[in-house]
Amino acid sequence: MLPGELKPILTTLVLPPAGPILLLAFGALMAMLRWRSLAWSAAIIATASLWLLSCQGFAALMARTLLPTVPPATVQQIQQSKAQAIVILGGGVEPRAPEYGTAQPSAPTLIRLRYGARLARATGLPVAFAGGFGWGASSAQTVSEAEVAQATLREWGVAARWLDGSSRDTAENAQQMRAHLQKEGVTRIVLVTQAWHMPRSLAHFEHAGFTVVPASTDYILAEKGDLLSWLPGIGGLHDSRTVLREWLAMQLMR
Repeated sequence: MLPGELKPILTTLVLPPAGPILLLAFGALMAMLRWRSLAWSAAIIATASLWLLSCQGFAALMARTLLPTVPPATVQQIQQSKAQAIVILGGGVEPRAPEYGTAQPSAPTLIRLRYGARLARATGLPVAFAGGFGWGASSAQTVSEAEVAQATLREWGVAARWLDGSSRDTAENAQQMRAHLQKEGVTRIVLVTQAWHMPRSLAHFEHAGFTVVPASTDYILAEKGDLLSWLPGIGGLHDSRTVLREWLAMQLMR
């Protein structure tokens, strides 16, 4: 097993919901051993953390606090930057899509593709896509993210000029794009990915030698004063997990 293959396994065990569940199981074990104060502490912390992490309001608060905020880009800003290409990062695929008969972009990838295509039509810039088979890719995945993205962009009337179908994570996205783009003299790019993914992506691409205009999309937000945003739900848990995963990944980059 390659070291990178351990990343999705370890993060799954640490992040919610597995993390709080494991803490709750630890509390049950302590109760069986009659270490009651430790058992109660673990149970209370696990329950409280699972509640908070399931709230959209808490997820939005963590996104603002733990991750650097990158504002959206404007078409005017992109044009003034003299960017030479739009680079869209992959975010996974749905390997089985019976209604289509072939693999389709995952929800994160589809959001990035849609925004990247919109910017391409508005600016006339050529498009590059980076994404192969992620470390946590399903064994059912038989085609790269790049192949799936290329077919989707064609449906929208946008052609991908450069494709990287071999990278497995964000660091490799940047390395492979450098190999594809810099040999053609492309060093100024517009980078498209989710807002929560942008700080780490920006760091990797700048380290690879690119001048980057960050074009963030899909921000994690919650309406202030909305009671529902502080009640637990699947959406809040998903967003909290996403923020914590990105924060941990950024710590490992230091």
